[in-house]
Amino acid sequence: MTATTQSAKAGGARRAAKPKRSNAAKRENRTGWAFMAPFGILFALVFILPIIWAIYSSFFRQVSEGGGAYGGGELVNKFVGFENFQYVLTSSNFWGGIGRVLIYTLIQVPIMIIAALALAMVIDSFVVKHITGFRLGYFLPYAIPGVVASIIWVYLYNGQISPIVKGLAALGINVDFFADNIVLASMANITTWTFTGYNMLIFLAALQAIPHELYEAARIDGANGFQIAMKIKLPNVRSAALLAMLLSIVGTIQLFNEPQIMQTADPGISKSYTPMMMAMNTSQGTLTPGGDGPASAIAIVMALIAGVLAMAYALVERNVNAE
Repeated sequence: MTATTQSAKAGGARRAAKPKRSNAAKRENRTGWAFMAPFGILFALVFILPIIWAIYSSFFRQVSEGGGAYGGGELVNKFVGFENFQYVLTSSNFWGGIGRVLIYTLIQVPIMIIAALALAMVIDSFVVKHITGFRLGYFLPYAIPGVVASIIWVYLYNGQISPIVKGLAALGINVDFFADNIVLASMANITTWTFTGYNMLIFLAALQAIPHELYEAARIDGANGFQIAMKIKLPNVRSAALLAMLLSIVGTIQLFNEPQIMQTADPGISKSYTPMMMAMNTSQGTLTPGGDGPASAIAIVMALIAGVLAMAYALVERNVNAE
């Protein structure tokens, strides 16, 4: 009884010692939440609710009910459990698209990252003057919408009207940018043209954050420009390189604009050429099974793959920074 009384007294003392917030602090707290409210509402409407709806709809599939031997039934959404996910994971079209995306990634991402790093090193060097002009010029393709960039390059790939194709033909080099063995590289060229400037800015920001005292100390020790680039600049942009790699890999998973636009000029590009094309055509009912359910299942599986890649990136970054 005595111990209970002492405990109650101690609790009361702690409550008494807790400082009370003033009216001004409460008012400031409410003002902060009021400023946060528009962001929270828009975030829920634009990001959270679509994800919840996609997960919900992935467990349903449109089926025909009420029809006779000759059809005529009504399409209804039927709960099918994990059948849509089973369809995705066993679909040869889906894994064929994943294979193309992986090959595309192996071709495009290293070329783009190396080109972006090389451009950033050149612009950061004292060789190049008027950095702002070069920086804006290389970044400009990123400002062009992806669909527009793809349309521009489809024109440049067209063998009948393209100045590039005609110029190469004049040199005795006949190239068909829509041939089966080169069409993936043609798409990679569009993405590289569009995003090299964006990744260059990531590297340039990392290079310009390096303290210049390191350069001065290296020059005093007799290092030349190449040695400074190899021994100081490259090691200090490792984190930026990993970030650029992650963003590029996640971006290639969502490959859509390039094959979708090129399909208008090359019927050989199928409706399930990439997983994102497969998801769109499934939702529109041009692939079987159609409807929102199977399309949502494709999107969720792709999101999980992107999540695995993000986790792999986090592990690699932690190991690199720990060295």
